[in-house]
Amino acid sequence: MDRLDNTIRPYAWGSTTAIPELLGVEPTGEPQAEMWMGAHPGAPSRTGRGTLLEVIEADPERELGPEAVARFGPRLPFLLKILAAGAPLSLQVHPDLDQARQGYADEERRGVPVDAPHRNYKDANHKPELICALTEFDGLCGFRDPLQAAGLLDGLGVDSLKPYVDLLHARPEDAALREVLTAVLTADREEMSRTVAAAAAACTRLGGAYAPYAGIAHHYPGDPGVIAAMLLNHVRLQPGEALYLGAGVPHAYLAGLGVEIMANSDNVLRCGLTPKHVDVPELLRVVRFEPSDPGVLRPEASPDGEEVYETPTDEFRLSRYVLPEGAPAHDLTLATPQILLCTAGAVRAGDHELTPGRSVFVPAGEKVRASGVGTVFRATIVA
Repeated sequence: MDRLDNTIRPYAWGSTTAIPELLGVEPTGEPQAEMWMGAHPGAPSRTGRGTLLEVIEADPERELGPEAVARFGPRLPFLLKILAAGAPLSLQVHPDLDQARQGYADEERRGVPVDAPHRNYKDANHKPELICALTEFDGLCGFRDPLQAAGLLDGLGVDSLKPYVDLLHARPEDAALREVLTAVLTADREEMSRTVAAAAAACTRLGGAYAPYAGIAHHYPGDPGVIAAMLLNHVRLQPGEALYLGAGVPHAYLAGLGVEIMANSDNVLRCGLTPKHVDVPELLRVVRFEPSDPGVLRPEASPDGEEVYETPTDEFRLSRYVLPEGAPAHDLTLATPQILLCTAGAVRAGDHELTPGRSVFVPAGEKVRASGVGTVFRATIVA
């Protein structure tokens, strides 16, 4: 079992205080957006035996178990993060597995450098993900009913939004959403900037359901993603609640601290709220234009005290144990690889004492028991 030393990513949207507060250290004054736990080549966790990537590459079957290697290859199939949003992330979608394979092969064939700013596919994998709130957490997830979106836009009283309102009323649902998103992302930039400014002023004045979009516009003035965001459901998670984001579902995280787990991929197609490349044709190929409920997840408790966040994805399985004072130790031994992350209190996992923000990697089949008073998240694969 290896204690993990994890990289913190200083993305501009990160909170300056949330991760330091969790870890019990002084803030640096710089944004700290994500702490990565896993074997992603971009920032693999460090152990006493080298990086976790090197440890797994040296003996995949010992570290991951033969079942995981047979199903997912000689690599850890998930990436675990602590995510701290101090400002909205880019509005984005992720491809499904076939789309990722096709897109990656096409860009490889055309010789697009993997680090090129206009590259869409960094790898040939999909990126389903789950975010579980540690604090109150705001996000956008999936399309609203077009008529609801029309009512929200119409309520702003901005004349240049009227054509979008009419489209949302006049077309079938999928066509309406596709036409409006396409029109927003391909509109003249100067005209759209003026529309966004007028919409932002109205959102600030009206407040209530419009308040989240006023906040987005404050961080991204003039960005067409502000209007695109109003097509989506706004959701506020309470601690312990989660969202699952499947392929093609547009989403953005706005504010809060959470535990995030995803398939081990870096494929993102952006819709807005970013200075980075937006490939509109490829985006439209990947987005699923289906109105949906955000589908807030709450954990399902098992008899042994494990609370599981059920998803349709095999590459990862996230659960947690909330250990009260006086509770017996829990046997967490599995035939699959796992990462254990403490988020509250003090939890002993094997020989390691875990405090908030500290984590360990447990190889497949290694015996491990957890005790103490606190909360520990378990990341593994679906057996």
